[in-house]
Amino acid sequence: MVSLSTLKTLLFTLGPLLIPRLMTWYRTQRVQTVTAPVLVRPIPRSALFSLNILFVSALIALISTLPYFSPENIFTTTSSRLQTPNDVLFTRLAVARGGLDLTENDSILKPKIASMDARCLYFAYGPDVVTNCPFCISDEPSTYFYYALPSIVLPHLLHTATLGLATSSAVSGNYGNRWRSIAAMMGIGLAIVECYLFGSYDWKANSRAHRPEEYIHFFWRMRIFRGVIIALADALMAGLLWLSSTNRMFVVPPSPAERMETAMRVLENVRGKLNAVGIMRNAVVRDEGLRRKAEGYWRREGQVMGEVMDEREVVEGVRNALSGRIQVSKVEDEARRYADGITGWQEQVL
Repeated sequence: MVSLSTLKTLLFTLGPLLIPRLMTWYRTQRVQTVTAPVLVRPIPRSALFSLNILFVSALIALISTLPYFSPENIFTTTSSRLQTPNDVLFTRLAVARGGLDLTENDSILKPKIASMDARCLYFAYGPDVVTNCPFCISDEPSTYFYYALPSIVLPHLLHTATLGLATSSAVSGNYGNRWRSIAAMMGIGLAIVECYLFGSYDWKANSRAHRPEEYIHFFWRMRIFRGVIIALADALMAGLLWLSSTNRMFVVPPSPAERMETAMRVLENVRGKLNAVGIMRNAVVRDEGLRRKAEGYWRREGQVMGEVMDEREVVEGVRNALSGRIQVSKVEDEARRYADGITGWQEQVL
């Protein structure tokens, strides 16, 4: 297994190279999020379904780390040392189980862990491999690894399939499909890492321990490590999917063709509304009753506004506003240009 000193060396060697690149990549994503012409939106329904799949997967992975689902370690159950004789060990095991008889698996396991090497391999690969492997012998410890390899890889294959389902276009549409390759590499990478840890572990480490408290329960630790790391991978993928589907990060700006299509669609809607306004205006002008109502409205509007403007408070307020604080000529020029722009554009459209 990789030692702590090796991990520290890798961290101090690769950290100065990777951390600046990660920071640059994060800032680039933030800038794209700010500058991209998209708005933050609620999470789409298809992406929400993918998040539910990832949540269930992470929950199952965490539940699998509970002691209830972990295989029994007979040395921990009996508080025995590796040097304890077989007969004493299994007698203690029967007593620890309330005086029950040994099971069939216990009878198969008993002769297979008679030697110190076999017991060390028991801590490295677990009771199932040592009990059920038909060709494993302690003189060739690699045979235990070969037999355990399918059980090591299977959880990661199921996890990779779950990630593939969550990021498939049939389930999440384009929101998860963009992360599909990353999800596949993540699932396969975790399987490779665990296989490497099992293959490189010094299975004789417990033979040098003097007390049961110093034993390394490698198989049981790897079960916990596997469940936690799979849950973290699901949480990371869910976070990426949530950020991208809601346009909070990793925004993909629309292509020029898509922007042109959107702009043309907006212009068509505006043109349709202006045509509708023109038709309504023509109908009002040509109908005598509607025309009289419109004229009456604007006549009353003029009277009301005239009465308001004749009030003393309004007159004083207008005089104060015009006395040096507002350039009337500039306001008139801006209003004229604004009106010319509106009417000229309407004539071109209509």
